Order: sequence, then C-alpha cells, then structure tokens
Amino acid sequence: MSDTLTRLAEVLEARKQADPSSSYVASLYHKGLDQILKKLGEEATETVIAGKAGDKEQIVYETADLWFHSLVLLAHYDLSPEAVLAELDRRFGLSGITEKAQRSQS
Repeated sequence: MSDTLTRLAEVLEARKQADPSSSYVASLYHKGLDQILKKLGEEATETVIAGKAGDKEQIVYETADLWFHSLVLLAHYDLSPEAVLAELDRRFGLSGITEKAQRSQS
C-alpha cells in the first residue's frame, strides 16, 4: 500500500479525538455520518464535472478530494484502506462481468 495512504489513514484515525474547532476532519466526524456522506457526494459530483470538462489538472485535484473523503468514510466505520486494496486485489484479473455476476449470486 502507498505510504501516503498509510500516513493519511493514521491521521484520519487520530482526528476522531481532535477538537472539531481545530480540525476539518474532526469537524466532519463531530457532525456525523450524514455530513460525511454529503461531502463525499459533493466531491463525487465535482469529480464527474471535472471529467466531463476534460481538464486533467482539475480531474486530479477533484479525484484527490474524492479519495480523501472516501478515506474519511472508511475511518468513520473503522475500516482501513487496506480493506479496499484487498478487495481490488481480489478482483484483479477477474472480468468485471464475471465479478458482477458473482456478487449477484451472493
């Protein structure tokens, strides 16, 4: 896993105990799941808009925001980035059609 993801996950976990008035992430945790999800939705929309516009720099910027807020959601549920990477690893080399069909059978 990327060292950046590891370090970021550690910081996000620590922010759960931080003062909401001194940390953006702590304020998200303090406001609760609905605020985390709202922010994640906003970032997803902004990423789509950047993709539609085709501005590569903006796509990278918005995707970073989207990934960041996805990591906040994972941390909210005490999940690690490793869990997502393990799932991606499980899917690697598997046809998307096959993988989706397997999920439907579960």
